Amino acid sequence: MLVYVHGAKCMGIKAVPVTIEVDITLGIGIHLVGLADAAVKESLLRTVTALQAMGFHIPGKKIIINLAPADMHKQGSGYDLAIALGIIAASSQRFLPGLEKYIIMGELGLDGSVRAVSGTLPMVELAMEKGFLGCILPEESALEASDYAGTQVFGVRTLDDVLRILEERDLSDDLLIWNTEAFRRALEEEPQQQRPYMDFADIIGQDGAKRGVEIACAGSHNVLLVGAPGSGKSSIAKALAGILPPMSLEESAITSKIYSVAGRSAGGLGLVRRRPFRAPHISASKIAILGGGTGENIMPGEVSLASNGVLFLDEFVEAPKSTLEALRGPLEDHKVTISRLKAKIEYPASFMLVAAANPCPCGYWGEGDRCTCTVGKRMAYLGRLSGPIMDRIDIQLWVHPVDTQSLVRGGKAEPSEAVAKRVAAAREIQMRRFQDCGIFTNAEMSSRELDRFCPLDENCKTLLEGIIDRLGLSARAYTRIIKIARTIADLEGAENIKPAHLSEAASYRFLDRRNIPDL
Repeated sequence: MLVYVHGAKCMGIKAVPVTIEVDITLGIGIHLVGLADAAVKESLLRTVTALQAMGFHIPGKKIIINLAPADMHKQGSGYDLAIALGIIAASSQRFLPGLEKYIIMGELGLDGSVRAVSGTLPMVELAMEKGFLGCILPEESALEASDYAGTQVFGVRTLDDVLRILEERDLSDDLLIWNTEAFRRALEEEPQQQRPYMDFADIIGQDGAKRGVEIACAGSHNVLLVGAPGSGKSSIAKALAGILPPMSLEESAITSKIYSVAGRSAGGLGLVRRRPFRAPHISASKIAILGGGTGENIMPGEVSLASNGVLFLDEFVEAPKSTLEALRGPLEDHKVTISRLKAKIEYPASFMLVAAANPCPCGYWGEGDRCTCTVGKRMAYLGRLSGPIMDRIDIQLWVHPVDTQSLVRGGKAEPSEAVAKRVAAAREIQMRRFQDCGIFTNAEMSSRELDRFCPLDENCKTLLEGIIDRLGLSARAYTRIIKIARTIADLEGAENIKPAHLSEAASYRFLDRRNIPDL
């Protein structure tokens, strides 16, 4: 008897259908075909043991299991549950009229328990797109999809739960993820899970740097913090996460799918609501930063995990040059494409880069006579950051150490809550502006959006010409200044860009000047 069970495989943040065909005929042995990797092949022993532990028998005939399409590699242990159900139905040990109505994924334990799998959200979207009644998933994985109310998402703990759903003899509404005890427990615990942020009120001084960071957050601009050790670069970067606005539903869905595919959100309730803040060490490999893997099993890297959030790189200049240069593409295109011989996967990578660096090898250039480096050493140090990389960093901030009097006698500064309100208001303006453009922030504008949303009057054009000639800026730096000016105007609620906005925007490009050592 030939039966079909429907599963899925993630390709990037999209899922594609996989059909598990099980046929039992005369002969001997269990045969698994369909380009399965070692984890899938091992599923046969897990599945047989689990079925026997639950009282099912393995037919003494030839069992052929085909994972279609056969020319696509299948990885992981998520097909265990579908294979077990196929054997049960093909051997007529249970009548399962609902078997072909759902996408079914899950790893089986030897006792018949069902364990979590990755890629839940793309699978649920595939089920909705292909017209399935819903998905049957491990309870821990199904919690991720609790915001998808347009389809049935069942969260199961054991193989018996799955059989109860597919036999359709009794109501199984209690297994819908919204009706489970795990969902209610997660709902109660969610408000208590608050990420601790440093508050701007606790950072003494640094008003100029705070202003630059506020602009960066308002438009999702990349920012570089340059300053001596102990000047507060890392503190400002960490406090920055506390003024970012909540994600929109569309942004949240994109980020959540990336985390789901990476297996980072199992057990979490619903979509990821808080903007990610990723801070990998500078020793991270290029593959860890961009993503990668073997064959078709390509996983997202830090640039994708930071999508719609922040990627913080401390000691930026000390990072391997190959890693720094690899950031060029994602910073410009807001996506990363990873190619292998038999696969080409694209992941979103629309993140805000926040980098921190010392100005020279000793770290004290620009702070009186403390610097012991020669001009050549200083130039060579910052020269590790190539022109193309610097062009892609919109805002460059010099962070000076706080003077002693301010440090000892300084009071509380403006709290992050007040700054966050201004940032949220500016982001709301941008959401309305770009609602039909497929982007969310000023930093993502292309030349077409610049012409449409950033018109410059004659005074602005004259001022910009002088700035470009004086600083010797590239065409990319020119567009960066206009984007920053647009964000400054949004923070003020101004409809058009004014000369004052352009002047302030240009002041954040100090590393573009030809005479850097004389600063």
